[in-house]
Amino acid sequence: MKVLFVCKYNRFRSKVAEGFFNKLNKNKNLTASSAGIFQGYPVTSIVKELAKEFEIKITSTPKTISEDMLKQFNYIIIVANDVPASLFDHDFCKNVIVWKIPDTNANDKETIRKIFIEIEKNVESLVKELK
Repeated sequence: MKVLFVCKYNRFRSKVAEGFFNKLNKNKNLTASSAGIFQGYPVTSIVKELAKEFEIKITSTPKTISEDMLKQFNYIIIVANDVPASLFDHDFCKNVIVWKIPDTNANDKETIRKIFIEIEKNVESLVKELK
């Protein structure tokens, strides 16, 4: 079973969700990836720093969604509050879950840390649900 985490640019929320999923998931039959609906800029240094602190691995290069990519996944998790679920209203997108986690332009490490914690809690619940 494959899970795709989606946010607007794949430079923060979806990458963090993928990182937590890969850290917390122990089921080898479950895999995760992440992508954005738009081409994004590379991951910021604050996000990279917090990823190390939370002991998750994230890649710097954003990926953009394609229809072919979507067809590969059993679950699509919209991690973002700024990505409409209607974009995934297709026959091949059967399991779409929306978390509505806000983005931030803040360079405030504590604001970004709070979003990391919120994403981690959601991923923990998801991993338990998919066992």
